[in-house]
Amino acid sequence: MKKKVITGLLALTMVAGTLAGCGSTASSGNSSAGGTETASASGGDEGKVINIYSWNDEFRERLEAVYPEVEETSKDGTVTTLKDGTEIHWIINPNQDGVYQQKLDEALLKQADASADDKIDIFLSETDYVFKYTDKDADVAMPLKDLGIDPDKDLADQYDFTRTTASDSDGVQRGSTWQCCPGLLVYRRDIAQDVFGTDDPAAVGEKVKDWDTLKATAEELKAKGYYTFASYADTFRLYGNSISESWVQPGDTTVKVDPQIMNWIDNSKEWLDAGYLNPTVKGQWNDDWNKAMSSQSNVFAFLLPAWGIDFVLNPNWDGDAGAWAVTNPPQEYNWGGSYIHAATGTDNPEHAKDIILAMTADKDNLLKISKDYSDFTNTKSGMQEAATDDANFSSEFLGGQNAFQYFAPVAENIKIAPLSAYDQGCVELIQNSFSDYFQGEVDFDKAKANFETAIKERYPDITQVEWPE
Repeated sequence: MKKKVITGLLALTMVAGTLAGCGSTASSGNSSAGGTETASASGGDEGKVINIYSWNDEFRERLEAVYPEVEETSKDGTVTTLKDGTEIHWIINPNQDGVYQQKLDEALLKQADASADDKIDIFLSETDYVFKYTDKDADVAMPLKDLGIDPDKDLADQYDFTRTTASDSDGVQRGSTWQCCPGLLVYRRDIAQDVFGTDDPAAVGEKVKDWDTLKATAEELKAKGYYTFASYADTFRLYGNSISESWVQPGDTTVKVDPQIMNWIDNSKEWLDAGYLNPTVKGQWNDDWNKAMSSQSNVFAFLLPAWGIDFVLNPNWDGDAGAWAVTNPPQEYNWGGSYIHAATGTDNPEHAKDIILAMTADKDNLLKISKDYSDFTNTKSGMQEAATDDANFSSEFLGGQNAFQYFAPVAENIKIAPLSAYDQGCVELIQNSFSDYFQGEVDFDKAKANFETAIKERYPDITQVEWPE
């Protein structure tokens, strides 16, 4: 049943460009690909081309910065040559509208019959859809132990929840990440000074330490003409990380909406109606949301991980450096993470092993990435060091603050929500459907009905949506 569902979802991917569960079309394809992998891993010659699939240049830039085998990269960034003459070919497709996953899945379907130089060797996934690629029945990402990596030994310093996220339902780890993505509350110092009389992170942290306290603080901010957050979407990850059951249970065709998601809906409507959120900002990743990060905005704070500060907030800020600071969020959460997988059927298992270990297990490499790119990286001991090393890890953008001091304790306490192959669609479509409700364009029941229709269109194998009592 499950393998049939996976194959059906992949077929849908090819038509719609929106992906849920990934798998090969037949077990014989997996056997063929696995045979290639086994032969290479047991001593066969490595290929001369390493094909790496990703959605941007982030991984390439970090590999160039710390991987000792890099010789040079072409001016257009498409080919990195290693010291042994092997070429890494970077196949980059945008994440938007599911394009990256569509192109990746098309290539994975052809993996067993592809020529050596055309095989996928390494590919990346994000937390929102990693589960479809680590699925044991899909078998498109190799178990790390088959590469000669012992997760319990080689990756023992990683944050536990990142290892769980990269594992299949049997607990077999099929990927690894250089990132850990705990989230904080990032706030405007000038607004804090105006409303609270201080911009000290510890003092502001007390004002936002839990939802009840933050709600009272939101009233203070409103009284001075400020919004607490830009959008109802800004708080979604905190609730979504707290669900007790996955959106879809393994082998099931029912979407179960967790009570925490309903809490997000209720609280978002309350906060928007109360004037704590900017009513003109509808969701995230749009022009209005970006402008809410500018110096002309009256939005107090955003809920962001380290990459959000570096890739989103910083580029949208048009004022002086030092205007923002970080403090604890109202509840611990994780947002994002890029996972590295060795593709089943790779003819470069030794290279894949070496790259994964260098990029996700070498503390010195990861500390360099943290220092150069402000990533919160994935060694517990390394991040504990960074949290106490203000000289090397303070941020000019944050006014000299060492954000790792706040990120580290959040990361230690993250419990990853149970995952499913349907997470990305559920997360996107529940927000889209209820955005209309928040804006008063549809009533509550219509928003529920719209979600049910949208999720079944995205995943035709879904037969029903179950709402909490």
